[in-house]
Amino acid sequence: MTVETPIDAAHAAMEAAPEDGGVRLRFYERIADAELYLLLTAEARGENISPELFELEAGRFVLAFDREDRLAEFAGGPAPYVALSGRVLAQMLAGQGIGLGLNLEVAPSSILVPSEAIEWLHTTLGHAPEETEARFAEFTAPAGLPEALVEALDAKLSTAAGLAQAAYLVGTVDTAGGRGHLLGFVDAVEAAQGALAKAASEALTFSGIEAGAMDVGFFAGDEAVTAKLAAVGLRFDLPQPQMPERIAPAAPGSDPDKPPILR
Repeated sequence: MTVETPIDAAHAAMEAAPEDGGVRLRFYERIADAELYLLLTAEARGENISPELFELEAGRFVLAFDREDRLAEFAGGPAPYVALSGRVLAQMLAGQGIGLGLNLEVAPSSILVPSEAIEWLHTTLGHAPEETEARFAEFTAPAGLPEALVEALDAKLSTAAGLAQAAYLVGTVDTAGGRGHLLGFVDAVEAAQGALAKAASEALTFSGIEAGAMDVGFFAGDEAVTAKLAAVGLRFDLPQPQMPERIAPAAPGSDPDKPPILR
């Protein structure tokens, strides 16, 4: 039985509603969040990789698949590859005029993503909100935000294992009477605050909502303000993983700040 992947489902939704910008955004979000298997010409050597590059009428493309068995089916057997997230792949390809052939010939989500779309995705993923320093007069239950945003936040934060204890989405009223929303992270790892703010920004962007619609803040669990957030907010629990017994070497492409080097 063929297993439908999140990319398959998002692609089908996009094909069914080609004029709907929201479902198109969610398809690109699935690409960014997915682990992709990039076809190589030879086994990776440290951080150096050599992707197969295909010259097509529509331009130059690398090939990646969202399942290992799909890559093997396309290649006709075992083939060298590197696993990396879609966001890292977009960073790696940005500025090179290279597009992405995704699941070509082996899945219903087979599609050529042109280099212009890769550039857009890379730029979009680079946006991140600044932590709010506003002083709020009141916190309220969140209201008026689309369900798509709540679902996107839930999906994003479910992958942020160990980066914070929880997050609360609340409505805000500032000292001038202005209303907005705040996503408050509780007991976040300091080094991960930028990544968490970026994840919140992406959830907004790929839900089709203006970035300024939600602030991001970080709070200690024992702060008085945290109790106020908990009293009215919508809570998101982040997974708390078990600590591994030993640390495995990092795979090429696993660090978004150090994308693999193309050769």
